[in-house]
Amino acid sequence: MKNLILPLVNWGMGAIIIGIFAVVCIVMVAVVYHLANSDKKGDKSQS
Repeated sequence: MKNLILPLVNWGMGAIIIGIFAVVCIVMVAVVYHLANSDKKGDKSQS
């Protein structure tokens, strides 16, 4: 009977996956911000 109670959630692994997702989101926002700023500088130098 003790084997019938199985944990459905592994909180340690879930926290790690959420942390990785947050880091990926931050990196993506930084890349888009960098591309937006470099695009403005490129347009001014071409004019």
